[in-house]
Amino acid sequence: MTQAINGRDVTEAVLRAAGALEANREVLQQLDQASGDGDLGITAGKIAAALREYAASAEADDLGKYLAAAGMAVNRAASSTMGTLLATALMRAGKEARGLSELTPMDLAKLLNAADLGIQERGKAQLGDKTIVDALHPAAEAFDAAIKGGAALPEAAEAMVAAAERGRDSVTPLRSRIGRASWQGERTEGQVDPGCAALVIVLKAIQG
Repeated sequence: MTQAINGRDVTEAVLRAAGALEANREVLQQLDQASGDGDLGITAGKIAAALREYAASAEADDLGKYLAAAGMAVNRAASSTMGTLLATALMRAGKEARGLSELTPMDLAKLLNAADLGIQERGKAQLGDKTIVDALHPAAEAFDAAIKGGAALPEAAEAMVAAAERGRDSVTPLRSRIGRASWQGERTEGQVDPGCAALVIVLKAIQG
């Protein structure tokens, strides 16, 4: 990752995320079968296909429009909870990047914070509910703090992924409180939250 992020960089990151979701379909399916409705692997495949198709034809000159349209593509392809949340994250990030052809590290921090807030608002989840928020929120905070502290982009990205992993692991012992996973009650205790797992996979792919 370089200090100035251009359209090609963003497109490549989108394609890496799509590839990672596709490669981890079975893992996500198994995690979701243990604590949810068991279709996250299918959803991940739909999201991956939508992102690849979008990236193959879209022009990444206005990065705000590019990210927002990527979110709409995900929303059309995968109308499940995870699809809706990731679409929301992309569209909120796109709103922050409107009119920009390049992104600075501080811009990236703003995009990540916007995605975090968007997912919290759309999913009505808070920290500790054992959802994707428990990985995304600490990741956004860690990245923001690292950039503001003068860290280089690769170091900030490492801090972001590490924080997401810690967030994922911190809620693994807990019981899920939101969505269909909450219906499983105590069965979700000790199970890795599928949303957290998916978010870590995406962030690692974006990190490159």
